[in-house]
Amino acid sequence: MAGKRRRCAIYTRKSSEEGLEQGFNSLHAQREACEAYVLSQAGEGWFALPTVYDDGGYSGGSMERPGLTQLLGDIATGKVDVVVVYKVDRLTRSLSDFARIVEIFDQREVSFVSVTQAFNTTSSMGRLTLNVLLSFAQFEREVTGERIRDKIAASKARGLWMGGAVPLGYDLPADPQDRVLIVNPAEADIVRHIFHRYLELGSVRALAAELRDRGVTSKQRITRKGRVMGGQPWREGPLYYLLKNRIYRGEIVHKDKVYPGQHPAIVDVELFDSAQVRLAEGNRRKHYSSDAVIAGALAGRIYDDRGHRMSPVTARRGGRTYRYYVSQAVLRGDRGEPGSVRRVPAFAIEALIEAQLAARDHQRGNVFIQRVVIARTWVELTLAQEQSDGEARGAEVVRIPAILKTWGGAKRLVDAHSGGALAGAEEPDEALLRAIARAKRWEMQLAVGERTSADDIAAIEGLQSRYVDKILRLAWMAPELVEGLLDGRRLREAVLADLVERGLSTEWKARQRTLHLT
Repeated sequence: MAGKRRRCAIYTRKSSEEGLEQGFNSLHAQREACEAYVLSQAGEGWFALPTVYDDGGYSGGSMERPGLTQLLGDIATGKVDVVVVYKVDRLTRSLSDFARIVEIFDQREVSFVSVTQAFNTTSSMGRLTLNVLLSFAQFEREVTGERIRDKIAASKARGLWMGGAVPLGYDLPADPQDRVLIVNPAEADIVRHIFHRYLELGSVRALAAELRDRGVTSKQRITRKGRVMGGQPWREGPLYYLLKNRIYRGEIVHKDKVYPGQHPAIVDVELFDSAQVRLAEGNRRKHYSSDAVIAGALAGRIYDDRGHRMSPVTARRGGRTYRYYVSQAVLRGDRGEPGSVRRVPAFAIEALIEAQLAARDHQRGNVFIQRVVIARTWVELTLAQEQSDGEARGAEVVRIPAILKTWGGAKRLVDAHSGGALAGAEEPDEALLRAIARAKRWEMQLAVGERTSADDIAAIEGLQSRYVDKILRLAWMAPELVEGLLDGRRLREAVLADLVERGLSTEWKARQRTLHLT
């Protein structure tokens, strides 16, 4: 009794074009042998499809073959049940490509047969053999990745440029085998101008605006496929990256190590180091003048509603460190003496005060905190304005309705009346912030040309291209959305996995609605 009808696609390949003009060539011989095998399985319902999947003159080291492409397309549309080849190497000579092809076969429940090697995945023994081969393919991929990373590390240790888009100020040498960058004089002048103007202006934002006004753009380049990339107005992120890029100091960086480069420096050591000092100072400064809101800086200024000073303490749980301000009455063991709030999360109260100071600094100049009092239903701030003579005048008492509430397993300050989140009072999601930072770093690398694609980033960092593609989506979120996440105005439903899996809508307003940003 005949089995279920099984449609067999015969694939043939020959590496060179020699002999293909003959009336009966290697492709014909392969197909004839495969047809004979399929005919021998006619009792099982096998029959050969009339479509010819031939690749004459194509190497088995690449999957860019018209016959193979057509075969995989027909498999995807459900037109094939069995793929028959003369030998396994006719399908591919690469174990990694073989694993990818077989993964496609598995997804569509397509079997694979090699006529001369007794290889048939329609049987249990054939599937076992396939699993062994795939294990070796996985091993080959891992070893290849390690070999590439080791080669990159060794070459960078010698001060060589190891690929990616060339940064502004440099060009590739005429000889592609030479991995030493050469200086582009016109672009080098632009780079030095950027460093000097940054030190004069003291602001990356002002520098970006000035460069845009003058029509100065990033480096433009043309890919092998003729696509024009770069040549864009400068933004703050790429400028930060340029100012920190040790390439311009004549060095090569690999992960956390710095090596002397074989390429000439564009920026002298003194100018480069001065820029780094200025950048570091900018990172330490806040957007307001007060020095109050830093880790533990409220110590000596924060009290419970019975007048007990609250001291900074830390606790570790699950590998994380948590900071609190705890009433001295509790620390001394006076159980009956503490105020209505015995401890408060440091991040919550510091972020709330930061928001208040930022708003008042913007309105009236330099405002700082003198005293904070925490009660069960309110937070009271005593604020003062610093005068030009350094004295504090004009003390103002501000009482904010606030209660501590557990959200997501953590204590947070919320509005005592509405129960909604107070501006700046929630702790941001650390995993999400790390992902955004990573996405921004990759975006800058792509913008300044250090990396050419997600595949390039994945190869350098030992990640999957698919993962890099997903995380990169976070780099293009609306600025106000990122600001909300950094402030802790967290999403009620969306999490990191949801962001990268579902992606983000095109319009920023729609993104905010989608993510329920409060």
